Order: sequence, then structure tokens, then C-alpha cells
Amino acid sequence: MSVELHLPDLPEVPISLGPVPGALPRHAQAWPQRLRDALSTYLPLLLMTLLALASWWLVKNTPGPVEPQSSTELRREPDYRMGRFVIERFDRSGQMRVRVEGAEVRHYPDTDRYEIDDARIQAVGTDGRRTDAQAARALTDGDLSEVRLVGGARVSSSDARGRPLLMRSDFLHAFLVTEQVRTDRPVVVNLGADELQAQGLNYDHGKRLLQLQGRLRVRLQTPPAAASRAGS
Repeated sequence: MSVELHLPDLPEVPISLGPVPGALPRHAQAWPQRLRDALSTYLPLLLMTLLALASWWLVKNTPGPVEPQSSTELRREPDYRMGRFVIERFDRSGQMRVRVEGAEVRHYPDTDRYEIDDARIQAVGTDGRRTDAQAARALTDGDLSEVRLVGGARVSSSDARGRPLLMRSDFLHAFLVTEQVRTDRPVVVNLGADELQAQGLNYDHGKRLLQLQGRLRVRLQTPPAAASRAGS
């Protein structure tokens, strides 16, 4: 069973779209409210911009990786020095082989070498032969196997026949282990009573070899017996 109801027509009620009573127009809102609205709208964009600028600044100002300093860039300054020193080197049997002393020694890390002022060096060979060297300045390596003598350089020893041997020059390069002396500078050699002058020298005691280079001047001492025969 169905029931139908018939309602009378209701009168139309007009709807007004005007401003709500008590509400302020947009242009009449207080400036703090407008500022909060603007911040809420543009704050995310502002933060993203600041973050991008900060990232760019960090990349631009971050230092690059530090490269290892090459040996040619090391500063030529001694890392330590010692005055009035004596250094001795011994072999496995306890025998002294090299003794170095001087007014001052300086170590240079760029070449790992020692520089000695007023150097005086003694070297003893395996046969007991002694070699003395001195100079105003000496440059040597850590194991004292070789030494460069600069300024008033002198090396005195004995040759294979036991005659006194003295070498003098402005520069002498002495190899204490192999018993060799070299120079490319003018040199004076006193061998026994004889004197030889040359423009260079290569002396090897093991090979019993004395090589004189360049222009040579020799002054030989006449043996007394030969001199007496020549005078008779």
C-alpha cells in the first residue's frame, strides 16, 4: 500500500552573496596577518634558495686534496745541527773503520746528506792502511761511504809500495770504502819526494792506479846515489 502526500508550494527565499556581517575586507586586514600569510606561502621557497646558496659556497670554498710534496719542493734548511762532534763507524768485528769530526755538522732532509765545517776524517782499510782527509767543508752521506771535500781539500795515505801519498786540491771526492779519490779540478800530488801537478785525478788504491788528466807538470827528486854518480 502506498501513501502520497501533497505539500503546498513554499515561497522562494532570496540568498545574498554580500559580505558576512562582522568580517573585514581583505585590504582592511591587519599587516601582521598579511605578513604571516606571506611567510607561510614563500617560506619553503626561501629556505630552498638559502640551502642551494649554502651548498654552492661549501663546494667553492672546500680545499682540494693535499698532494704529497715532492723532493724538489722541500725547503733546503737543516732539520738539526750539532757542534764539536765526533762520529765513528765500526765493522762487524768491532774495528773502527771511519772517524769523522768537525766544528759543526748539519743534516739536510731534502737530500739526506750531512754538511760538516772544518772536517777531519780518518779511514782505516781492511789491510790496516790509514787514510786522513780534511777540508774547510765536507758533504757526506749517512753511512760515510763517500765524502766530498771542498776548500783546502787534502787526502794523505800511502800507495801500494808504501810511499807517502798526498793529494791536494780545491775539491776532492773520496770514496772511503772502495779507497778511491777523484777530482776534475787542478790537483797537486806528492808521491814520496816527487811532485806532480795536473788538471784532474783518478786514484784507485785497489787497482794500484793513479791517472792524471790534462796538462801535467812533474818535479822529480833525484836519488842521492844517482846525484853523487852524476857529480863524479
